[in-house]
Amino acid sequence: MTQAKILDGNAVAADVRTLLTERVTALRESGGPIPGLAVVLVGDDPASQVYVRNKNRRAQEVGMASFEYLLPASTAELELLALVERLNLDRAVHGILVQLPLPKHIDAQKVLESIHPAKDVDGFHPFNVGRLVTGGKAQIPCTPLGCLLMLKRHLGSLAGQRAIVLGRSTIVGKPMAQLLLRESATVTIAHSKTRDLAGECRRADIVVAAVGQPEMVRGDWIRPGATVIDVGINRVPAAEAGKTRLVGDVAFDEAVAVAGAITPVPGGVGPMTIAMLLHNALEACCRQHDLPFEDLV
Repeated sequence: MTQAKILDGNAVAADVRTLLTERVTALRESGGPIPGLAVVLVGDDPASQVYVRNKNRRAQEVGMASFEYLLPASTAELELLALVERLNLDRAVHGILVQLPLPKHIDAQKVLESIHPAKDVDGFHPFNVGRLVTGGKAQIPCTPLGCLLMLKRHLGSLAGQRAIVLGRSTIVGKPMAQLLLRESATVTIAHSKTRDLAGECRRADIVVAAVGQPEMVRGDWIRPGATVIDVGINRVPAAEAGKTRLVGDVAFDEAVAVAGAITPVPGGVGPMTIAMLLHNALEACCRQHDLPFEDLV
């Protein structure tokens, strides 16, 4: 039985970082600014700590300035807002990322809205959300942007493709749908209230799964030859007692026998998120200094 092509996010992300390194080096050698990325982590969540370390390491690898702020979980909301305001005013910082989730006593939306839209490299500020929806120039959330790059690398033009996005979060689902619409795909957004979810999936040429439910999308939900982008990262018990393993929102072993192409978990969408964060940071730097910037997507 023919298996789907595996879309290697590690390889695509490495290509992106190589190109970004060349651009940052050229910017520096021409006497231009050094792109600066500030990452703020509140609390001691282990997964977030690993993620923040990776972001800072990758930023330094491509030649960017990396600023890391590690705050205790007890940090007051006003203290965090004051830090964001200082970073908004700091000309060496071109991009600001506040790692989510935040402690429960902090209003995450208030914090995200306090980041200047020009420095909002996560693309979560209402200004950037609105610009994306209305077709304007915007900072775009990193994970959907990475998904789009992988799709276009594999398929080329997405015009006329029938796409379904499973999940309606503001982080992935909604911006992913908007990006697909920009590419002239015909887009369905599905969620927990969708009737005949499996049937809706079977009609799609492109399936983007971002629901946070381990292996919810079964192989018989996939149209033969469809392209499957699995955004899910779920930790589940492994066969060995006391161990865990990572799986996506798609039952990979079933879907790989049906799909035309599919992203694995891990090693698919995950690496693209950090790569596109660096892309957004360089774009933010160029825009703030009125320098030309060529989009990778």
